[in-house]
Amino acid sequence: MIVVDTNVLAYLYLPTEFTTHAEGLFERDSDWVAPLLWRSEFRNILTGYFRRGVLTFEQALAMQTEAEDLLRGNEREVDSPRVFELVRDSNCSAYDCEFAALAMSLGVKLVTMDRKLLNAFPAQAIALDRIGTRD
Repeated sequence: MIVVDTNVLAYLYLPTEFTTHAEGLFERDSDWVAPLLWRSEFRNILTGYFRRGVLTFEQALAMQTEAEDLLRGNEREVDSPRVFELVRDSNCSAYDCEFAALAMSLGVKLVTMDRKLLNAFPAQAIALDRIGTRD
């Protein structure tokens, strides 16, 4: 089990420089967990692709549905006091701290490419491009 931030999930579905890394990570460990917040963040990412004409409405909707199916049963609420503690002790947003707080509460790694998260929580966060490559 690993916590993935929303961008890692997006890399799995959208063609990016990190797609191969996300696919490799998923092949090694498909037990991905995220805070409920991921849904709104992913919708926002897909909205950007839709508005730029990269995705059709139907494609964006299908990707959201597929991602929701992927994480079904692995979405978690996070402890607000813990999130605020992490906000207090870092320069990360409350959104980002939700992912770190979840990883900490589960005792697992947070996979991300977010430099602020990687720098603020080096014991918990690991860069996707350091672990998620295909063999």
